[in-house]
Amino acid sequence: MKLFDVYSLFDIEPVRGNGSYVYTADETEYLDLYGGHAVISIGHSHPHYVKAISDQVGKLAFYSNSVKNSLQDKLADRLGKLSGYDDYDLFLCNSGAEANENAMKLASFVTGRKKILAFIKAFHGRTSGAVAATDNPKIQAPFNRSDNITFVPLNDISEVRKELETKEYAAVIIEGIQGVSGIHLPSDEFLRDLEKECKDSGTLLILDEIQSGYGRTGKFFAHQYSGIKPDIITAAKGIANGFPFAAVLISPNLEAKKGMLGTTFGGNHLGCAAALAVIDVIENENLIENAKETGEYLIEELKKIPQVEDIRGRGLMIGFEIKGWNGAELRKKLLFDHHIFTGGAGERTIRLLPALTLSKSQAQHFIDSLKKVIA
Repeated sequence: MKLFDVYSLFDIEPVRGNGSYVYTADETEYLDLYGGHAVISIGHSHPHYVKAISDQVGKLAFYSNSVKNSLQDKLADRLGKLSGYDDYDLFLCNSGAEANENAMKLASFVTGRKKILAFIKAFHGRTSGAVAATDNPKIQAPFNRSDNITFVPLNDISEVRKELETKEYAAVIIEGIQGVSGIHLPSDEFLRDLEKECKDSGTLLILDEIQSGYGRTGKFFAHQYSGIKPDIITAAKGIANGFPFAAVLISPNLEAKKGMLGTTFGGNHLGCAAALAVIDVIENENLIENAKETGEYLIEELKKIPQVEDIRGRGLMIGFEIKGWNGAELRKKLLFDHHIFTGGAGERTIRLLPALTLSKSQAQHFIDSLKKVIA
């Protein structure tokens, strides 16, 4: 048997990590400014994280959701307090796509409606409903395409209003910051208007914070810059620092019914231990504040480079472009000549999604390396 060939791979194999660095078998060091698609939130192999999951796997790694699991209750309490959504309910699952599937399913259950409004350039996952709400026909099989999804331009409230006035939509789903498409921000004013339009039309508002959440932008969730409170919030990526885990935060106004949502592996003991360890480190090391400060430093330094244009983002979720450079070629130069991992989007965009532990000196090393590449 061989692997199903669906990934384009760099000829590099990290075998261990430490903080913001990963290492190959010959001990070559790479600065990781991508975090495996924004998954590594507290740094690679953080000692507190390693101990927490090691201790838990020695006790009990998994049992089903047919029995009590006090780790789930503890996680709900800690996450509620840290995120500012202490009055919300928590449903635990395994991935961002699964979280979005359950969010849209819940919205349809509650409203009795079947349509979802999404945004041009959106990415919500690769499972059936999530990929239908993703604006990329190349990754949608004929089975996934649905007349129940409508796409409208980001930051265009008039187009949103036109659709929601039909009162056919169960929910609007929107990313706190569009990530995969290249770091595109909904304005704070647009999010406030969107919340109002949803309430006026009886439509639920789902905030997909899978990539933009968990402290990455300098607030726990990116939408919190606007002051709104969505009906449903989805989280994954950095929630457990690499352990497959995800969450749906649900307004107390939405009633739970036995069996409406379910999962085999979601909320398992080992995953809860990993997620609790992440919260410990975020709080103890002030990582949300560090993401804000280091991100602002990176953006200001990028602005000083004449060739850099169209800098977008908040905190440690940053996108930018370089005049005259193809993004893939620039990424390869950074990776193979300077041993720095970055992300891409489209033909030109470079994405930075490092661990929230990134230091200013590490950020400066990236800036210095970038200047050498484009000189």
